Amino acid sequence: MKNLSILGSTGSIGVSTLELVAAHPDRFRVVALTAGANLELFARQIEAFRPRVVSVLNEELAGKLSRMLTGAKPEIMHGVPGLIAAATVTEARMVVAAIVGAAGLIPTAAAIMAGKDVALANKETLVCAGSLIMDLVRDHGVALYPVDSEHSAVFQSIEGHRSEDIEKIILTASGGPFLEWPSERMATVTIADALNHPNWSMGKKITIDSATMMNKGLEVIEARWLFDVPAAKIDVNIHPQSIIHSMVEYIDGCVIAQLGTPDMKAPIAYALSYPERVATGVTPLDLTRFSGLTFFKPDMEKFRCLKLAYDALESGPSMPAVMNAANEVAVAAFLEGRIAFSAIPRVIEETMMAHGAVALATIENVLHVDRWGRNKAAEVIGNYNGAP
Repeated sequence: MKNLSILGSTGSIGVSTLELVAAHPDRFRVVALTAGANLELFARQIEAFRPRVVSVLNEELAGKLSRMLTGAKPEIMHGVPGLIAAATVTEARMVVAAIVGAAGLIPTAAAIMAGKDVALANKETLVCAGSLIMDLVRDHGVALYPVDSEHSAVFQSIEGHRSEDIEKIILTASGGPFLEWPSERMATVTIADALNHPNWSMGKKITIDSATMMNKGLEVIEARWLFDVPAAKIDVNIHPQSIIHSMVEYIDGCVIAQLGTPDMKAPIAYALSYPERVATGVTPLDLTRFSGLTFFKPDMEKFRCLKLAYDALESGPSMPAVMNAANEVAVAAFLEGRIAFSAIPRVIEETMMAHGAVALATIENVLHVDRWGRNKAAEVIGNYNGAP
């Protein structure tokens, strides 16, 4: 029996994880859950899985949650202390880090320092503090299992092979909803357009990141740290069918790929049960249904955010954290109708240009840079004065 703490249980990854737990009650047990403000779903999850510790966004929500629950109640916490408590709860053997954005950094680091294995769905943790986090993983002797479908595919494709034999990692991308749109049409993108992903069902922030291809940029940075491969050896291929989730090319010219139906339960299950595999309920892949699988290079001008991610990796230790902070602020502004979709990369680029990259020796350094990036991005947006 593996005891789990799930950070971000009401998001798409958290919901899928709990569906797997429910399908395998003999293998997994939930001991802690955290959520933001979706109290109705969270209360149902607590009633179903009976964790010992739960946490929500703030004290007011904690009070509301307490009143909603019936019978024996878990310990209800809130804020960052609540996240840390859930991430470090004694009984947990593995922490599923599924909080979206830089908010996942502190509890993920706390889990590692508490000696917990981590199933990582929060790519921003490695984007903002990749070197620090990987040092913590080594120092505390824990395992970090990727949950993103692309990184899980790479992880599966390197099993049994020597890292020095890797020639290239090839991350695949669907291309999002605007793959066929001409560049000049991007100025007309609406919120509904950007949230209409063709292949995956995800939260709003991640869906917008997929539409700008910043999500793929974040994955490039994450792959650099997860697999200790320089950015020059990480390529992105557009693959609209989303059947090959990523590939690894070796020095002998052979390429190993992982294929599957687009469903996040498969990579989640592999992270939870590694090195074993468990039934997921995912529809088996039938390649005879496809007339062909296509691949091509992304347009770095049309999808400027992807180029910015490569630039951030090359610019210095703190630049990815600034880039990520600016992206989170810009995406939120777009979803609130305050800037146009086409302004997202401009906000990020202007914020990055204003930053002089610095070394990051501690998590506190990362948080300071993150705050600077958010404040600068907000200033950039404010200077637009309503312009798109």
